[in-house]
Amino acid sequence: MKLFVYHTPELTPTDQMPDCAIAVDVLRATTTMATVLAAGGEAVQVFSDLDQLMQVSESWLPDKRLRAGERGGGTVPGFDMGNSPLDCTPERVQGRRLFISTTNGTRALQRVQNAKKVLAAAFINRAAVVNYVLQQQPETVWIVGSGWEGSFSLEDTACAGAIAHSIIQQTNASLDVAGNDEVFGAIALYSQWQDNLLGLFHHASHGKRLLRLNCLEDLKYCSQIDILDVLPMQHEPGVLKSKK
Repeated sequence: MKLFVYHTPELTPTDQMPDCAIAVDVLRATTTMATVLAAGGEAVQVFSDLDQLMQVSESWLPDKRLRAGERGGGTVPGFDMGNSPLDCTPERVQGRRLFISTTNGTRALQRVQNAKKVLAAAFINRAAVVNYVLQQQPETVWIVGSGWEGSFSLEDTACAGAIAHSIIQQTNASLDVAGNDEVFGAIALYSQWQDNLLGLFHHASHGKRLLRLNCLEDLKYCSQIDILDVLPMQHEPGVLKSKK
């Protein structure tokens, strides 16, 4: 197995695809996706284009769909919700499909949607993702951070490091499994902040953006590790369901 970390979708190779791609958007898309599926949502369908989301979701009955739109950290007018995992209660999402478009996370998923297996990861479901990788032993694994509009983000790289660190630790593998230098950097970042992820979020540019939008409770929720045993996996391009 070879692990590769890419800080943003734009940094991934354009001429190849891995056996397994793991998309990460801790604040907050992949955290929200995991939460929706753990709460009984039927599926999550991702879009980069808001108009396309509205068009596709129109064919679903209103009581079978939820439209989530986020730009710049705020809710898009006319949508049922933004990108807060705290809005995804079982009462609200049970049996419904979440149609979602966010500033960054949906772009990461779309960049890797042609990989053999595509997973969505955050701190809250890190263990479920790691367990799947350890069971399946894919030859190549890309962990792709969403970043912020093409730029590096602390929280996504720290989460990539958390995943890589756990895989290496549980296999007793040497760091030879690292396919690029970014793996070492991500593990080092996670190792430094693993006991204070909320503190890291307060330093991160997007964390500060969300704090200005009064989203401290979101940051607290997103900073928890391994609280949900759920594995969002792509079943068809752009559609993720919980792997049973």
